[in-house]
Amino acid sequence: MNPGTHFVFGTHNDHGFVASTTASMPAHLAHWFLVREQFEPVPGEPGLYRLTDPERDGPRRTRQAAQDLRRHGYAVHVDADVALAPANPPRPHRPNGLTERRSRIARAAASQSSQRHAVPTTSPPSARSLPPKPTYAPTVHLTASTTGRSR
Repeated sequence: MNPGTHFVFGTHNDHGFVASTTASMPAHLAHWFLVREQFEPVPGEPGLYRLTDPERDGPRRTRQAAQDLRRHGYAVHVDADVALAPANPPRPHRPNGLTERRSRIARAAASQSSQRHAVPTTSPPSARSLPPKPTYAPTVHLTASTTGRSR
C-alpha cells in the first residue's frame, strides 16, 4: 500500500464492507467524508467504518465511495475482493425474454387507454392588439431653469 494513502476499503468477516483511515488523514475529516458515503463507525474499533445496509448493492456502493473520494483528491486503496466483485449480479436468462417483452408492448398498444383525453382548462391566450400610434408628436417646452442655463 502506498504510504500516502488516506482511505482503505475492503471486506471484514464480521462487518461486511468496511473502510478505514490512515494516520495521514485527520480523523474528524475522515469521519465527515465516510458518514456522507453511507459508512458508520464500528463501535470499539477506532478508525474503522462499515457500510450501512451492505445487502443493498454493497460492492457497487463501496466502489462508488472510493471513486468519490478519489475525485476529491484523496489517495484510496481498494482491496481486490471489493474491486473484483461483480457490479451487477447476472440476471437469470429467460429464453423468450425479448419475445415476451414485445408481446406485452403490442398488447398495451392495442388496448384502449384508461386515461381520458383531458380538455385544457384554460383557453389559449388571445392576441393582444397594440395601442394606436399617436397622430401627433408631443412638444416639450424647455425653460431656462430646465436647460441648466442661467441668465
